[in-house]
Amino acid sequence: MVREKVRVSTRTLEWKCVESRADSRRLYYGRFILSPLMKGQADTIGIAMRRALLGEIEGTCITRAKLETIPHEYSTLAGIQESVHEILMNLKEIVLRSHLYGTCDASICVRGPGYITAQDIILPPYVEIVDKTQHIASLTEPIALCIGLQIERNRGYLIKTPNKFQDGSYPIDAVFMPVRNANHSIHPYGNGNDKQEILFLEIWTNGSLTPKEALHEASRSLIDLFIPFVHPEEENLHFEDNQHTVPLSPSSFHEKLVKLRKNKIAWKSIFIDQSELPPRIYNCLKRSNIYTLVDLLNNRQEDLIKIEHFQLEDVKQILGIIEKHLE
Repeated sequence: MVREKVRVSTRTLEWKCVESRADSRRLYYGRFILSPLMKGQADTIGIAMRRALLGEIEGTCITRAKLETIPHEYSTLAGIQESVHEILMNLKEIVLRSHLYGTCDASICVRGPGYITAQDIILPPYVEIVDKTQHIASLTEPIALCIGLQIERNRGYLIKTPNKFQDGSYPIDAVFMPVRNANHSIHPYGNGNDKQEILFLEIWTNGSLTPKEALHEASRSLIDLFIPFVHPEEENLHFEDNQHTVPLSPSSFHEKLVKLRKNKIAWKSIFIDQSELPPRIYNCLKRSNIYTLVDLLNNRQEDLIKIEHFQLEDVKQILGIIEKHLE
């Protein structure tokens, strides 16, 4: 556990982690301060940050399991101590960390007798398990158990629909939120016109993110949500009137893609969040379902310009990023 003495600063606004600990593999705690703030600002920031921490950060969960020849969710299987429902509940408790976009497949294939835990899940390389000791099932006889899994990265909740059970495929309720809880408190100091505030933020996570990482992700989400207000409507109209007068780089996206292939770069696995893009550009691309470098290269320059809040200078910056991958 790490603790630091809180010092009130009268200089530039700054934040600090004053307490950090890992209670278990699936429970991290962090306490942060932001100061000095003017009266009322701490509450404004604290409420917004708490909502962003609990609702805007993406997480990764198992959302579907497939066990063939199983009549219904509450069936029992010979040689397996748990019912199908209990196995699904155990799968729901597994905490994953990933750089996944959308969904991917995983599987379990184990022969008994023995215990099946999270470490028996066969995962793609960009997904990892936070706690590999999580119990899934107990095989009491020398039988084989194979389960197909669907993994998804999303935010908020996903509630299964009971009438969609078919072909041995069972949807699983998912809580994608990596932040278990978040609180904020305000500590005023000073007198009269010099009265100021310190904002304290407490964050508990499920281990897939540290509280510091969660604070960073929530802050970036808030910035992305407010970016449209930074660009007034008049400014957007001016941009549209002059979009054909600004020269673009002569190198086409198609040529870049050919070079990437020739250089044998794994362009399908290069995600845009690994390319040092500013948060605003990253958010614009993500909203347009552009997640990897190859997704980006498959778009023409004209298509990118049509993206909402996207600017011509952004295209030039992206071309510079691609050049770096070719070096």
